Amino acid sequence: MGHFRVRSRIEAAAAVGCVVLSMGAASCSALSSSDTGSAAAPNPPASATGSVSGAPPPTAITIGAPDCAGKTGIQVASAASLDSALAAAQPGQTIVLAPGVYQHDFVVTVSGTPAAPITLCGNADAVIQGDSIQHGYAFYLKRASWWRLEGFTVSGGQKGVVADGSNHDLFYGLYIHGTGDEAIHLRSFSSNNTISHCKIRQTGLLVQFYGEGIYVGSAHHNWCRYSGCQPDASNANVLIDNDISGTTAENIDIKEGTSGGTISGNHLDGTGMVSSAATAWVNVKGNNWTVTGNVGVNTIKDGFQVHQVYPGWGIGNVFHNNRASVNGPGYGIWVQSSRLQTIVACDNSVTGTALGLSNVTCTGA
Repeated sequence: MGHFRVRSRIEAAAAVGCVVLSMGAASCSALSSSDTGSAAAPNPPASATGSVSGAPPPTAITIGAPDCAGKTGIQVASAASLDSALAAAQPGQTIVLAPGVYQHDFVVTVSGTPAAPITLCGNADAVIQGDSIQHGYAFYLKRASWWRLEGFTVSGGQKGVVADGSNHDLFYGLYIHGTGDEAIHLRSFSSNNTISHCKIRQTGLLVQFYGEGIYVGSAHHNWCRYSGCQPDASNANVLIDNDISGTTAENIDIKEGTSGGTISGNHLDGTGMVSSAATAWVNVKGNNWTVTGNVGVNTIKDGFQVHQVYPGWGIGNVFHNNRASVNGPGYGIWVQSSRLQTIVACDNSVTGTALGLSNVTCTGA
């Protein structure tokens, strides 16, 4: 993967309502659809007039991964020592990964605290390698809150990183690639998490239909499996400044049942997407999500989409200041129905689109 220049936008996220994780003294340097596999459900808590031409072409962002060199804490250099350190982790501890391959499906079941999160960090040469793309999660946070995962690589697994019933976790500067299905899945009431400056590539190697880059929540037909037959309220999650490409399904898929999240500053690329799995970079089916400042290139049909697939959901989402080089036959932003009260601001700009900015009229100057 190489080294990346850090260009943090956590401060910008605060301006759009995101929650930034509290910093612990022992932390590393940086800030805070498939529903397959098994997990116990935790207790539930018209025409557009915006800019269509003349916009500057989108450019790729660079992302940064923190370097754990010189960090004090528990040093690990093998899969067995990492497994033991994760099982015994205490609030405020830092676990430092030495460069190397850690082959195993790791499970975390302990939590940090707001004042003392637990940190696992390493550079890109520290690789957590899932056992198989046929099954299992390479790194699984199972009701494990207040963790900071920073800088290392995750490869393989049916899913790369999964969080069930886990809150206030930070996923920063990870390189996740080569997964059977999706790269990162926040599920089963996992809320107030931040996914930032991650690089995602090569998903859907097992099933293309499930090859999302980042997947938040659960489809309604899986609510009885993952969220006690209630909407999977994985709410207020922040997806900021990630670089996502080579996903067979959406770069980002937001499920019905989720609310109040932010998608900001991401670089999105539809290269590698297959039409049977997705036709847009981002598909929002939850409520009251803010989608702002993202840059997208190349898509099969539309840049961004809003759907209602379950009554009461897909409502009140806001899109502004996104730049989309669609190079496709659809819209920059497509909304299933005007009844969904989607706000498409006129400061969104698109190029290379056959049908224009949006199928709903934009608002604002």
